[in-house]
Amino acid sequence: MYYDSYNSPLGEIFVVVDAAGVNRIELIKENWLKFIVDKSIKRDYNACFEVIKQLDEYFSGKRKYFHLKLSIEGTEFRKKVWEALIDIPYGEVVSYSSIAKTIGNPKAVRAVGQANRANPLPIIIPCHRVIGKDKRLVGYAGTRIDIKKKLLRLEGVNLV
Repeated sequence: MYYDSYNSPLGEIFVVVDAAGVNRIELIKENWLKFIVDKSIKRDYNACFEVIKQLDEYFSGKRKYFHLKLSIEGTEFRKKVWEALIDIPYGEVVSYSSIAKTIGNPKAVRAVGQANRANPLPIIIPCHRVIGKDKRLVGYAGTRIDIKKKLLRLEGVNLV
């Protein structure tokens, strides 16, 4: 596994790739420091170049969709949720209950929320585009709704 960092408008973002593709995006430095403990991971600019390039294009408004190989692990349920998130168009939002219906499990709203929280590739798998049914911004990276708000504003979405 290899990593590099990117100074984004949100602050320093850490990118992890492996032989199969992008494995992790970490937006919060404290979480990054917990993640790298006891890991055999090396810094490599070249290995992470394409991911960072596409993130930079996203933040500069030039990219609306990511074209990257993903290397993520999770339960089948979480993978279904993450696949549904990838289908949410840039600049649009949907509710947690809408995602639950999309994956064929309309009663799994809380589990959809937990899958969002466990998303290893925020921004690339756009969990920030999922909001409460009442159009409120709820949950992002735990209590980091400020990040969700910034990402949605970047995409032209303005919610209360």
